[in-house]
Amino acid sequence: MLRCTIFTRVANFCRKILTRDEENTSAENVPPPITIIPRDQHTISRRDISDNALKVLHRLNKSGFEAYLVGGGVRDLLLGKKPKDFDITTNATPEQMRKLFRNCRLVGRRFRLAHVMFGPEVIEVATFRGHHEQEETVDHNTSQQGQNGMLIRDNTFGSIEDDAQRRDLTINSLYYSAADFTVRDYVNGLSDLEQGIVRLIGHPETRYREDPVRMLRVIRFSAKLGMQIAPETAAPIPELAELLKNIPPARLFEETLKLLQSGYGEQTYPLLRKYQLFEPLFPLIHQYFTEGGDSPMERILVQVLKNTDHRLHNDLRVNPAFLFSAMYWYPLQEKAQQIAQESGLPFFEAFSLAMNDTLDEACRAIAIPKRFTTMVRDIWTLQLRISRRHGKRAWKLMEHPKFRAAYDLLVLRASVESSAELTRLSEWWTEFQAKNANEQATMLQELGSDPAQRRRYTRPRKRTPKGNGPRRQEG
Repeated sequence: MLRCTIFTRVANFCRKILTRDEENTSAENVPPPITIIPRDQHTISRRDISDNALKVLHRLNKSGFEAYLVGGGVRDLLLGKKPKDFDITTNATPEQMRKLFRNCRLVGRRFRLAHVMFGPEVIEVATFRGHHEQEETVDHNTSQQGQNGMLIRDNTFGSIEDDAQRRDLTINSLYYSAADFTVRDYVNGLSDLEQGIVRLIGHPETRYREDPVRMLRVIRFSAKLGMQIAPETAAPIPELAELLKNIPPARLFEETLKLLQSGYGEQTYPLLRKYQLFEPLFPLIHQYFTEGGDSPMERILVQVLKNTDHRLHNDLRVNPAFLFSAMYWYPLQEKAQQIAQESGLPFFEAFSLAMNDTLDEACRAIAIPKRFTTMVRDIWTLQLRISRRHGKRAWKLMEHPKFRAAYDLLVLRASVESSAELTRLSEWWTEFQAKNANEQATMLQELGSDPAQRRRYTRPRKRTPKGNGPRRQEG
């Protein structure tokens, strides 16, 4: 926070120099004060910026275009953190970008962007956005707004000042120039960064209606950066949370991963609950919450998010399939029991039908890709098979590609349920995996000699094919 304090002092000094004369001008017509911090008064170094991002900036500048590093990259550099990616904004249009860079492709329909490809690294470049209200003639190919205020298309271009006002959050509307090495602030983002405040630019309700996903972004950055949400930014969220149901499920899936699988899921979850944003994303799960917040459903949800954060902070891999298999386990169980009771089917068959119903309902809110739902099914199915350990079954189960994930879910269930049987089962598998082959064989022999663990199995009678069996003697 010391660095931010320095920036704030510089910002206050620069505002005195650069703010327009307000004595004879009404406050409504005065643009926000512009703060420009020179190189010797901020801590951003080119050594901390991606070489590929600098290549894009320099080529744009040499070609006569304005170009700035913007967004989270600048924010994180000012906070002394390592940015995850580097985004660039420029006055060059997407078509001009494509002509300028051979390794460029244009993406997006709602927001037209240029992706400059450098092997595995992608530098995203956006043209300065303008205010679509300024257009006298509406061109639906550049700007289009729905009846509910949501922006369907927003490719209206403008100046850097317009672009700063069109961005979501003040702390993400800071610009770094590779031409003169200055940092530019058009919306008092430096002050909010120093004070630890997440603030939306513009009128909050209007901005949320333009793009309801902005509500999720406010929550995500508040949890990630440990910052407070400005009161005027937070106030409309509970009332407008239902607007998320108008967002395509595929986009909500990507936003869900950013919320819950970026290393701050445990902090994000209570904020989603507080501002009533959890229900539009997970309506099937939301109905299982209790007033005390201590149901197995809620306990497993908190624990799986905590475990996911721990793995991410230790540079371990995480898979969305495991997260969703844990989150939807109890709705699946209840659905399977309901189908079994109503149809009279064996539980395993009812369980298979319940998997389909549960995933179909989950995907109506967030479109979980098939590559993940297939893994979720495997993890769920193994929960039924993992208790059958006799003979060679235990070894065969361990050969399954998703056994480790299924075991982790078993341990997770045992930690949140008060079930002695489930605890014994998880402890047995924990010990079994740590043994060598001979010790494992001994464990299986001991398991087989325990009559309480045995399950009776009656082999079906083998039918004799017609015409081959002994003829019945007639009396």
